[in-house]
Amino acid sequence: MSFRAPDRFDAGNGVLVSFSYSEPADSRAILVFGHGAGANMDHANMVGVSDAFTNAGVVVLRFNFPFMEEGRRRVDSKPVSIATIGAATRLARAHYPELPLLLGGHSFGGRMASHAILQQDLNEVAALVFGSFPLHPAGKSSTERAAHLTEIACPMLFLSGTRDALAKRELLTAVVEDLGRRARLHWLDTADHGYKVLKRTRQSQQSVFEEMGDALVGFLDEFDLTSGTP
Repeated sequence: MSFRAPDRFDAGNGVLVSFSYSEPADSRAILVFGHGAGANMDHANMVGVSDAFTNAGVVVLRFNFPFMEEGRRRVDSKPVSIATIGAATRLARAHYPELPLLLGGHSFGGRMASHAILQQDLNEVAALVFGSFPLHPAGKSSTERAAHLTEIACPMLFLSGTRDALAKRELLTAVVEDLGRRARLHWLDTADHGYKVLKRTRQSQQSVFEEMGDALVGFLDEFDLTSGTP
């Protein structure tokens, strides 16, 4: 695995945000992966997920949203967020034109990616990958945030913890079932929204990040979304 030193790109209106790549020796796809509302692209969870996906043969481009780059607590507006995702996606395509292009993120980053694919010119995105999709605020069960997902035509992978307070299990299951054959849901046993697991009761002793990487490989293979086998 190799890493490129952080650099910056124009997220729109001259706002520069940081990004970095992690690259496997043999690449089968590239994933543009945005962070959540509470931590930047270099948070331990983002690095853990990125490492697992890279070990699975996927190039990962992580980036900061403008609010995080500038040290603000309040997340960017939806237009600013999806413009940033669009810019990051075009950057990834320019650097890796030959690889299947995937888009997603952890929590807020994934939810904004699902809007970006509908509102930006991102037709070449082959699939969406959601880590801890924030279906609803904690304690306020709802599926309203998923209403637009029915408009998305490409395959979607949901990686969600069974203890995630922002995605009630029965509600997320119903959402994915309604999406039909193009959506897959992998439950991360005992994991919460930040991928913390209950080690004493977790059925699998496998690292939660490694499990996410394996689930991504299975998803890519099932939908034939890769350029080869690493």
